Amino acid sequence: MIAGSSSVLSLQAARAILGVAPGADERELRAAYREAAKRAHPDRPGGDAALFRDVLAAYRLLQDAPARPIHFPPAVAEPARVEQATLQVDAALAFAGGCLDLALDARKLRLTLPAGLRDCDKVRVENVTFRVVHKHDPDALVRGDDLWLTARLDARALAEGGRIEVTTALGPRLVWISTKAAARGLVRLPGQGLPARGPHRAGDLFLRLEALGDSAESAARSQLKRFAAAWAA
Repeated sequence: MIAGSSSVLSLQAARAILGVAPGADERELRAAYREAAKRAHPDRPGGDAALFRDVLAAYRLLQDAPARPIHFPPAVAEPARVEQATLQVDAALAFAGGCLDLALDARKLRLTLPAGLRDCDKVRVENVTFRVVHKHDPDALVRGDDLWLTARLDARALAEGGRIEVTTALGPRLVWISTKAAARGLVRLPGQGLPARGPHRAGDLFLRLEALGDSAESAARSQLKRFAAAWAA
């Protein structure tokens, strides 16, 4: 079982983010989305990347929401029950799946997520349909079927290359770093991205290599030093 970070956006919260009424049509929804996205865009002064992602998630959710006639509630109305929601998942959860415990309109839900979740996949539990949205993390990105992870390692080890175990957001990976890969700062591992699921093929894993510094010695350099010392003796 693998736990990943997630967040749920209800229809009510989505309308509040865009500032639209329950009966808003497509034209009103699109205009509200454009205005909210313009204000929240991280490239603008005062923009907010997290709010910008919520604006996009709210717009996607409201686009999928079926139109409902407006009616007056009864004198004693039951609490509204969410029928559709957005589920934001990180790269680790998208890759390996796992179980999530969520609270939604006073209900406790347990989601069992399959490995290989793609953007816009849907998961249903207790009459609630969750639409998957990948979280943005510069060190662990999901792009279609592929994973892009940042791996930081010692500068000397990167320069010398060879078979090296690197640390990533999805755990350690043993990779062969050639001279060309070290120069480009990129290693591609075919078939090690998101696993195959439904109509989707297995993706590739791309490791972006970043040097941490040259203070620590690589195993190859340490072995060379020991050899030279033994020869001199």
